[in-house]
Amino acid sequence: MNIEMIRAAATRLDGHVVRTPLLNSPFLDAIAGRRVWIKPECLQHTGSFKYRGALAAISALEPSVRARGIIAYSSGNHAQGIAKAAMQAGTAAVIIMPQDAPRTKIDNTHTLGAEVVLYDRVGGEDRDAIGAEIAARRNLTLIKPFDNAQVIAGQGTTGLEIAAQAKDAGVTRADVLVCCGGGGFASGVALALEAEAPEMRVRPAEPANFDDVARSLVAGTRLSNAQTSGSLCDAIISPTPGEITFPILQRLAGPGLVVSDDEALHAMALAFMHLKVVAEPGGAVALAAALFRPETLAGDDVIVTISGGNVDAGVFQMALSRHATA
Repeated sequence: MNIEMIRAAATRLDGHVVRTPLLNSPFLDAIAGRRVWIKPECLQHTGSFKYRGALAAISALEPSVRARGIIAYSSGNHAQGIAKAAMQAGTAAVIIMPQDAPRTKIDNTHTLGAEVVLYDRVGGEDRDAIGAEIAARRNLTLIKPFDNAQVIAGQGTTGLEIAAQAKDAGVTRADVLVCCGGGGFASGVALALEAEAPEMRVRPAEPANFDDVARSLVAGTRLSNAQTSGSLCDAIISPTPGEITFPILQRLAGPGLVVSDDEALHAMALAFMHLKVVAEPGGAVALAAALFRPETLAGDDVIVTISGGNVDAGVFQMALSRHATA
């Protein structure tokens, strides 16, 4: 992985991805005790940053390989990104999704033209084994959700935008809080910032009990989560940090941040009230960390990603009913 791969991905993605804005609200600044700059990738195509990595990876394939079809596994956001990018490329996509994934994400993936294969995550079915069997039988190319160099490069284009937009806002030094599952988004942004904004530092943000990246950074080795489900933040639950992503985060990232599901819901409500932005729980953990862990941050500015907005209506209603007046 290197910055030239990210810049090349940015060239391929130009004109296809949304250059999401960098937002600010004085109401959120007051809660955090510093200026909070929000990069709302929930406004990206398919409702999350995952479209960037999906399109970067599919567009980098040789045409003959791309034509055979794509297979991926995802709880929903990578699924939708792959489905849309594959449809645009005129190729087939098979997506392996946990049967307990939010219904909205399963339905959206179908609507975008992908074939969906459900598996029992809670019961212990192995998505890797299922994917390997289908890929071999149908000669499909696997695009992993985070441990894929071109996917990381595509996610890193967000970091290029953050560096440029922050500079325009007069911000050159800040912690950049990134919602983190396997680390593809965080490591891509970290590589981009190393080159374009070296005084900024990525801080991975995760949900409680699924903080494998934060714990791994402390331990100096890849650790796993004790469970694979049980959080509202389904979008960023992964078993362990990626083989490709973890060394990047070890080198470039600061300490991880951990928030509760309820804090993520609170951040969702605040984003809606003060930014008019819809976030999903996993997409709101970085904002929650900025608002509710201010003592872990330094400086007058913090930049956060809202990584996705594909939330079921019931969960969104829960967030608003609990925290709409807070």
